[in-house]
Amino acid sequence: MKIRNILGAALVAASLVAPAAANAQGYFVGQHAYVISVAPWDVLNVRKWPAAYSRKVGAIPHHGEGIYVQRCIVRPHGSRSDWCKVSYYGTWGWVNSRFLAWH
Repeated sequence: MKIRNILGAALVAASLVAPAAANAQGYFVGQHAYVISVAPWDVLNVRKWPAAYSRKVGAIPHHGEGIYVQRCIVRPHGSRSDWCKVSYYGTWGWVNSRFLAWH
């Protein structure tokens, strides 16, 4: 349990310094986005923490729009595992940035 708490604290600390870097990487934090690259029969999972193994707290349909992007965590070396903290109809959580696009 201690390791889980340390990991959670590290992820939160990383997210606090990410907003400035996220804008430089092409993410438009503080704006609205929409879902891309999700099959019509699938949903974009919203996670409690920025990790695929984190607990699911919600879902956004494949055609979801109006997703408010609060901030993004940019992973080093051009990884495709950047995550953005979003709000969608009152549900707050993290989604993988590769499934988001901005108008």
